[in-house]
Amino acid sequence: MKKALIIDDERLARSELKKLLADHPEIVVVGEAVNAKDGLEKIETLHPDLLFLDIQMPDKTGFDLLAELEKAPQVIFTTAYDEHALKAFEYNALDYLLKPIEPKRLADAIHKLHQLEEKERQLEAGAIRTILSENDQVFVKDGDRCWFVKLQEIRLFESVGNYARVYFEGNKPLILKSLNALEERLDERTFFRANRKHIVNLRMIEKIDTYFNGGLLLEMRGGEKIEVSRRQAVKFKEMMSL
Repeated sequence: MKKALIIDDERLARSELKKLLADHPEIVVVGEAVNAKDGLEKIETLHPDLLFLDIQMPDKTGFDLLAELEKAPQVIFTTAYDEHALKAFEYNALDYLLKPIEPKRLADAIHKLHQLEEKERQLEAGAIRTILSENDQVFVKDGDRCWFVKLQEIRLFESVGNYARVYFEGNKPLILKSLNALEERLDERTFFRANRKHIVNLRMIEKIDTYFNGGLLLEMRGGEKIEVSRRQAVKFKEMMSL
């Protein structure tokens, strides 16, 4: 069973989607939200596995909502406009459904969710997830260039859709690994999830400044400036005894 939250400012659109989801009993709608602010609050309290998310809403867009989350559930965008499709997949969206939603397209989107779950189960069954130490080397390939890099030499990881950009020395190649997958393998005593898009090496921080809205701003040895979200700033201060 997957818990789903519908976030859409149109009551009729929410009602129609709920009717269509009745044919998919494995998807349980645990709540509805009428805008991005309401959606953020309900994500906090309901912890859904899946969002059916509208893009154009009165206060903030669906993209704005996702930008405020540390870790987003799986997302299926539901919208009346097709011009946002490319940007939607930059947010690692599972699918992009145009209103009025067709039952076949909804079924295809839910099938993608099941395929993804099965793939994750197979990966977990085939390999024991061990925590990498800072002296471990990772293989990084970017086109024809290849490196063996010690984790302690990596300043930060940056999410780019299903990829992650790796910053070390003067290089920043992409690897086919999501930030969430990397976080599971990295030692939290050395690598810290600063926000939705970045994991930083704590030993590569040059400077820490206060930032607006209760956050922090980190300056890395390579000159990169990384914002620590308000929620993660609390955890960061506890870890660093600030």
